[in-house]
Amino acid sequence: MCVPGILLAQTPPAAEAQIAMALHAAPAERRDGAAVLGYDSTGAPVELRPGKNDLICLSDNPKAEGISVACYHKDLEPFMARGRELTAQGGTDGKARMMTRFKEIESGTLPMPREARMLYVTTGTSYDPASNTIAESYTRWVIYVPFATAETTGLPTKPSGPGSPWLMDPGTPGAHIMISPPRPK
Repeated sequence: MCVPGILLAQTPPAAEAQIAMALHAAPAERRDGAAVLGYDSTGAPVELRPGKNDLICLSDNPKAEGISVACYHKDLEPFMARGRELTAQGGTDGKARMMTRFKEIESGTLPMPREARMLYVTTGTSYDPASNTIAESYTRWVIYVPFATAETTGLPTKPSGPGSPWLMDPGTPGAHIMISPPRPK
């Protein structure tokens, strides 16, 4: 049975399904040791599985439309957790949430690594727990490089072609290299 992501908004899937879904974003050789976060029946984030390596995977938020799972280096957890906290508070858009986090990093109240750290994001339209597949699955890669600029990286600040890397939010605490391959047709 394939469940559209929007229908999951009522109840999160069982922990096993959330773990399997979240691991879609992880590189195959890192999946077994990754910590996995998911959501409880109230919609609050919870640890579903402790980790044995430096990767944390986050299952799909059942309150959001579609399917979106992510895995990231554990050093990004304070940044990611603060984003989830601001989202749960509501009232601001994504750009405002990002600016809040940038200000907190700059003031020293929100930890953010200075070295590059990886984020993997897989999206889709629905998830089938029986076959462990995400329909219309699409993965993109994000490499956080805080305060990097076009001049320090040699990267353009806009995509120059399908799948080409580019630097988003240059010069900020959340500067990151985006790599978004062409979507399957």
